[in-house]
Amino acid sequence: MPSEILSGYATAEYRLVIEPPEALREELLRVKKYFAETYDCAAAALGKPQITLLRFQQYEMIEKRIIHRLQLLVATQDAFLVELDGFSSFPTHTICFQLTTQEAAKVLVKSIRPIQHLLKIDKERKPHFITEPYITLAASLLPWQYEKGWLEMNHTHFSGKFMAEQLVLLRKREGEKRYETVQKFVMKNEKTVTVQGALF
Repeated sequence: MPSEILSGYATAEYRLVIEPPEALREELLRVKKYFAETYDCAAAALGKPQITLLRFQQYEMIEKRIIHRLQLLVATQDAFLVELDGFSSFPTHTICFQLTTQEAAKVLVKSIRPIQHLLKIDKERKPHFITEPYITLAASLLPWQYEKGWLEMNHTHFSGKFMAEQLVLLRKREGEKRYETVQKFVMKNEKTVTVQGALF
């Protein structure tokens, strides 16, 4: 259905993420809270620690189709190990927990690209596939927050690991402040096998 016909319908922002297990999530939140208090950066304590693989905007009426296609795609994927070691940064504005195992996440992101036509409203609003996955410690930092914060975090030890076994689709409707969980997709390694029909 052309986007101009749909223009009166509600749109929402979506994210496809990997959520760390609770024990590691608590550890990540502890570091985020410390950073928020030390560098006067309240927002750092608020963001949920997660690995974003994909961001897109779409009409809500297409949500069911997207969920169905993602379910089929993700079910064929293998669970994989995610390892965190130390910190990385996007100079001048963002500090992240560094993922040392990015390859499997990159392959996963690549496997979703075939359905990108379903994930875009128009030519301007295309889906954003994350090619270098990470977990945000703090973003939109002021120059002094970044410089002092990075000086400390660059010399701070942090490590953790977990098996990524499912993806979570999050949605934020217009006017809402928080993302809510829409659907979880389990990686089952269900490769499609063509069975030759037997003749009796």
